[in-house]
Amino acid sequence: MLFVEDLDVKGKTVFVRVDFNVPLNEKGEIRNDMRIRASLPTINYLLARGAKLILASHLGRPKGKPDPALSLKPVAKRLSDLLGREIVMAPDVVGDEVNKLKAGLKEGGLLLLENVRFHPGETKNDPELSKKLAEGIDYFVNDAFGSSHRAHASVVGIADFVPKCAAGYLMKKEVEYLRKALHSPAKPYVAILGGAKTEDKIPVIENLLNKADDILIGGAMAYTFFTAQGFSVGKSLVEPDKIEIAKKILNKAKEKNVNFLLPLDHVLTSSIESGTVVKITDAFPFPEDLMGVDIGPKTIAKYSEIIAKAKTIVWNGPLGVFETPAFARGTMKIAEAVAHSGAISIIGGGDSIAAVEKAGVGQKITHISTGGGASLEFLSYETLPGIEALEKK
Repeated sequence: MLFVEDLDVKGKTVFVRVDFNVPLNEKGEIRNDMRIRASLPTINYLLARGAKLILASHLGRPKGKPDPALSLKPVAKRLSDLLGREIVMAPDVVGDEVNKLKAGLKEGGLLLLENVRFHPGETKNDPELSKKLAEGIDYFVNDAFGSSHRAHASVVGIADFVPKCAAGYLMKKEVEYLRKALHSPAKPYVAILGGAKTEDKIPVIENLLNKADDILIGGAMAYTFFTAQGFSVGKSLVEPDKIEIAKKILNKAKEKNVNFLLPLDHVLTSSIESGTVVKITDAFPFPEDLMGVDIGPKTIAKYSEIIAKAKTIVWNGPLGVFETPAFARGTMKIAEAVAHSGAISIIGGGDSIAAVEKAGVGQKITHISTGGGASLEFLSYETLPGIEALEKK
């Protein structure tokens, strides 16, 4: 796989797929510009070397048609402020007007395409759209790690129609950290996995059973594992169709001598909407009218003890219903433990990232991934469609 430094870009037209899928508030204003800032090293490198730069990204899920609420115009303004320079905003993704703007770019010029998902061919990886995106392009640079688990036209398809392809600085950084965590981690190696859906984490757990020393489970998915062991968990979220695979994972962890830990105690509530803690328990069965929504103090202490000894930590997913303050304590405390561990720490997933930022310890995390779903998929399968497209080229 080539990297952006391997390209002679002066006077060349370079199409860069970035991930500007930033959160917006009700007024359409950007709430967090981390993903835009993460793309700046690649953008600045190319502009400084006289490239004619075309940036492409999606924003939200507009379902293949224009949606003014998901226009990249707010992103263009923020990027312009960050770069301290004018940015030309294209009215569309492809077409005659876009081609004129492409052709009119000068060295060091920058054109931002409109939301690529306004075109129905993007998510279908339509070869016709890929070909149109590639018109007049000398090099394709993928710096959108957070989108590279999607085989879409602007991520994968375009690579077939461009002479040379390379990875940007952000892509390189993400892949290097994750590959190290998979292939040469400092030991002890601790994986922390939370969130609601067991299904999303099964491939990760199965891969990490061959690599990690400790796997610490939290979030709603813990209750599918408890149910697999015959415990009654009240109204807690359980995925009945994942109970058999949960049993297999528990058995495999024993066979491989991996310390696979489930919460020792639980914060219970009658409903998430109530936002109130009814009780904390370390015993089963749960009352039938209550559900688990966070890890309790015994679990926080035990998990923190293991984290303190770790040399490598990978964390994806909250350990409770983090959005509700009363059920966020476990996730916050684990964020603090990870930050103060001194380990190489890699965090992915919006809620995990929000936790370290809210706890004020983001600066103490070694690497905060820009892609929750992409980092999960990479940890599961050790590659992504967007990476494969670059390596194939």
